[in-house]
Amino acid sequence: MLRSEKQTAIGEIKERFDRMISAVFVNFQGMDVASVTAMRDQLRKAKVEYRVLKNTLVQRALADRPWVGKLDSVLRGMTGVAWSFEEPGSAAKVFKELTRKNAKLQVKAGLVEGEFLDSKGVLERLATMPGKDELRAMLLATFQAPLQQFLQQLSAPSQNFAYLLKAREAEQQEPNK
Repeated sequence: MLRSEKQTAIGEIKERFDRMISAVFVNFQGMDVASVTAMRDQLRKAKVEYRVLKNTLVQRALADRPWVGKLDSVLRGMTGVAWSFEEPGSAAKVFKELTRKNAKLQVKAGLVEGEFLDSKGVLERLATMPGKDELRAMLLATFQAPLQQFLQQLSAPSQNFAYLLKAREAEQQEPNK
């Protein structure tokens, strides 16, 4: 690469790390072409951007970050980086599923909003985080619960009165004992 091309590549890498919500670093050494293609397709469906990068370019792009020292051990060998720009756990969920199917794929580490996660943290914490839609549903249920309870309390007296009338009617229809 020419020096100008390297500077452009470093700028693009830095820009992606600035925009990301999370990033996952993986080692894909030993995977066949079909498996890598399937992995890229699944990442695309999850709206995750995936690139194979030179480790030195990533180190230079992230030189000013506080966690760059922790990435030194991660940026060795073949490294693929998956950036999530919408949901933090989307890349980690895809890789968690793929590592079950393909033992050659290894999650090296991850970053979430500037926090460094080791491979265990990525697969156990990041991959199990609920997505935006799940969080919205939980929030909506939390907002609706008090209103539902209030409506139940409002309808309880009329419901109890209806039960009383029905019991009185049944009592009157029974023959005297």
